[in-house]
Amino acid sequence: MKVNVNAVNFTVDRKLIDFVQQRMDKLDKYYDKIVSSDVFLKVENTSDKENKIVEIKIHVPGDDFLVKKQCKTFEEAVELSAESLERLLLKRKEKIRTHI
Repeated sequence: MKVNVNAVNFTVDRKLIDFVQQRMDKLDKYYDKIVSSDVFLKVENTSDKENKIVEIKIHVPGDDFLVKKQCKTFEEAVELSAESLERLLLKRKEKIRTHI
């Protein structure tokens, strides 16, 4: 799957990009028709500890799924977002299977 990682207001290191890529690749086993995904990493300028925001947009034929999570670390936010996407993709797969 093609993953576009976009960092907003900061520079992202290779380790984080690799982590995001590996986690997104795991989504292929839940739904194999994923075209691409866009991952937006943002840092909010607040005094709050949970200032890391991850938005993941997945493109599948006929639909786009968008998940947004805010956590203390990017890794935690990516993990939570991916888990949400797994549930969405499984739901989509079941919906398609019932119509066939």
